[in-house]
Amino acid sequence: MDNLTKTLLIINGNAGQKNLQRSLETIVPILAAAHPKLLILQTEKPSDAENFCRTYGREADAIYIYGGDGTVHECINGIAPLEKQPRIAILPGGTCNDFARTLNIPLNLKAACEALVNGKEMLVDAAAVNDDYYLNFWGIGLITEASNNIDGNQKALLGKISYFLSAFKTVQQIEPFSFKLMVDGEEIEDKAVMILAANGQYIGTNLLPYPGISIQDGKADIFILKETNLSVIKDILNMRGSEAWDNTGSSILHFQGSQISISTESEMEADTDGEVYGKTPAMITVKKQHLRMAVPAEE
Repeated sequence: MDNLTKTLLIINGNAGQKNLQRSLETIVPILAAAHPKLLILQTEKPSDAENFCRTYGREADAIYIYGGDGTVHECINGIAPLEKQPRIAILPGGTCNDFARTLNIPLNLKAACEALVNGKEMLVDAAAVNDDYYLNFWGIGLITEASNNIDGNQKALLGKISYFLSAFKTVQQIEPFSFKLMVDGEEIEDKAVMILAANGQYIGTNLLPYPGISIQDGKADIFILKETNLSVIKDILNMRGSEAWDNTGSSILHFQGSQISISTESEMEADTDGEVYGKTPAMITVKKQHLRMAVPAEE
């Protein structure tokens, strides 16, 4: 990086050329006015975003990420291991933009640019899982199968609606699995259809129903869905009303912890921030306020 270049803009190159050109016409004038020495890097293949952040991140004051949750995930894996980290600013350019929603970043691109250029800094938790990091969530079971069932063409045409269609189809097919879970020394052994270790507050554009989720407390919120039936809907509605959750007799169990180990009877694929590539067993360590994130000045 040029010694005078202190700001990076990383762009997901998978966007259509016309869409990308329009987006750049919105982004670049605003960022360049605030950051005169701006280096723009466009991804061409998987891992490019992670490699850009790992290579240039130590020297940058700020990295703007234009893309969806997958691009953000890649960048976090490049930045989180660095001793000297830049400020991270997410410009929503994907299907769901879940962590941008958690940070209250406007989904309108121009508004997001202006809000982050004139915004403030927040320290945010990051979770290390095995050899990787995640920002939003890690999950097995229903959530992974739903991701696997999404048709690529359907996603392009229908956007976030495809996630709901996939989840509906998956619910009818999912079978419970046996697991062992250790959360800060507390052991849980049971059967479930889904385990979710959440850091962010949104998944698939949906606000998670538990009001106590924090991105600054150094803890992941663990949700264990034991079955899929009408009682689950009742439990979810009850969760919206209180941060005090009683696990007794519920179809949904909730725990919080900073050190979590998960093993399953058979190896299972894991969905990490919307990308299915991890597996069980898994060890999750939440690093409290590990990342510097740009957020709007007024929340």
